[in-house]
Amino acid sequence: MATKANKKVESKETHIESDPILETPKKVSPPKNSWEIKDRAYFLLHGKSPLTLTLASKHSSHFPLMYFDEKQGYERELRYATNQKSPFVDEQKGLATMAHIVFKDGVLMVPKKMQALQKLLSLYHPQRNKTYTEQDQVAEAVDELDNIQLEIEALNLANTLDIDHAEAILRTELGSAVSKMNSKELKRDLMLLAKSNPPLFISLAHDENVELRSFGIRAAEAGIINLSQDQRTFSWATNNKKLMTVPFDEHPYSALASWFKTDEGMLVYKSIEKKFS
Repeated sequence: MATKANKKVESKETHIESDPILETPKKVSPPKNSWEIKDRAYFLLHGKSPLTLTLASKHSSHFPLMYFDEKQGYERELRYATNQKSPFVDEQKGLATMAHIVFKDGVLMVPKKMQALQKLLSLYHPQRNKTYTEQDQVAEAVDELDNIQLEIEALNLANTLDIDHAEAILRTELGSAVSKMNSKELKRDLMLLAKSNPPLFISLAHDENVELRSFGIRAAEAGIINLSQDQRTFSWATNNKKLMTVPFDEHPYSALASWFKTDEGMLVYKSIEKKFS
């Protein structure tokens, strides 16, 4: 009997090696150039506005015009030439047509077509932010917006104050003139103060001592108390008896308002209050 040999059938797996998947390289956007092509204005600092002022436009021993280039690792000479695209001497080609950099009445306007001069003044000139500065319209807009918002806050606050509080605030600024004002005039002047000097007004409106200061001013105006000519001593007007000494570097009525909160000061406050009534 024939014996069938068990044939082992070996299954062969086929491995297809695929080529490695290559990722498409991401496009890297070049860094955005922060330099904007626009007209620019430059102003002398410290409120100076001479008829003319000339800045150094080329390097010399008397007026060094160099810029340390951190990327290159060395100083580079600067000069302003009207026929060159760069303010760096090592990037200029051919004969250079030199020109002066002149501020007139404290101002220098440079149109956008004069890029070499703009970059010299805005980026590299050693007198930048020392002798002159570039007008920053964005920063000015932010400052203006902050001022407007502060003014609105002050006006809204002024509109909520009662007449007594308004009178107390105005008395610290206008003195005895407040006594002759009616309620409409008080409200008007309060609004004007809030509009003309918002920080001061807001500070006074939130000052817990402002009414006490006003009380002290009223007492002096009424001839109940006296403030010495040297602004250092408060005393009773009737007998010249000393009430308190004003500390150095303090406003007299601010010091008096704080003193009214002490035990001794509270007694004087009540005594003055009775005289008013």
